[in-house]
Amino acid sequence: QVQLVESGGGLVQAGGSLRLSCAASGRTFSSYAMGWFRQAPGKEREFVAAISWSGGSTYYADSVKGRFTISRDNAKNTVYLQMNSLKPEDTAVYYCAAGAPVATIREAEYDYWGQGTQVTVSS
Repeated sequence: QVQLVESGGGLVQAGGSLRLSCAASGRTFSSYAMGWFRQAPGKEREFVAAISWSGGSTYYADSVKGRFTISRDNAKNTVYLQMNSLKPEDTAVYYCAAGAPVATIREAEYDYWGQGTQVTVSS
């Protein structure tokens, strides 16, 4: 069993930056690929970024490529999402996900989910 707790969300002006963190419990953290997803009001949850268990492979949604960076520290059981040049359309609840065997954009591949952290970008 893995428990995930996100932090770092908040209110920021357009063009600003935030860094989200996702702390995981469980000794098998380093065995899992990790992902970030987001859900805006009235919209379905969508893929944002994913990282392999080693950190050697990363994937991004086209909408965030070049602005967001996913990374992980297996010694700290933590995955990060550095978000730069934020836009109002990035406003959403951001969810951390774990348990996929490989880094993937597919929600169904992730077994564990955090409660989410709100990110609001004002124009």
